[in-house]
Amino acid sequence: MPIEKVCIIVSKGSLEGIYPGLIMANGARAEGIEANLFFTFFGLDAIHKKRMEHIKVATVGNPGMHMATLVGALPGMSGIATHMMNKKMDDFDIPPIPEFLEMISDTGCGIYACLASVDLFGLAKEDFVDYLDGIITVGEMYDLADGGEIIFT
Repeated sequence: MPIEKVCIIVSKGSLEGIYPGLIMANGARAEGIEANLFFTFFGLDAIHKKRMEHIKVATVGNPGMHMATLVGALPGMSGIATHMMNKKMDDFDIPPIPEFLEMISDTGCGIYACLASVDLFGLAKEDFVDYLDGIITVGEMYDLADGGEIIFT
């Protein structure tokens, strides 16, 4: 039975934590699958107007970096890794987060923020991108996901 609907939860605020959800949502929409993105905790940075352009690769404690934590903690390492990753993604025509998110939203993908996380961090609707479809509870996210797959990135 083919997948008809997905709800993708983005909870991390790093490049490697955000892009998988965006790529999956974009792929779902390209295949005609209904998709919603639900941003929670540090994933909110992806849709935060002032933070979305400053998201970096996490170099400390990231086993995918294949480097010692001490090396990842050196000043500038996150910036270097972020620059290298952005260049690689540009080579593959993967747009920057702000452009990618708006493009995905334009395909009909729902963009939602977690109410509990928004309240926890003292944020408001005005802090987020204009195409945000809503700030919703976890229960409302489950209602959106009803009958579909939930993917946690």
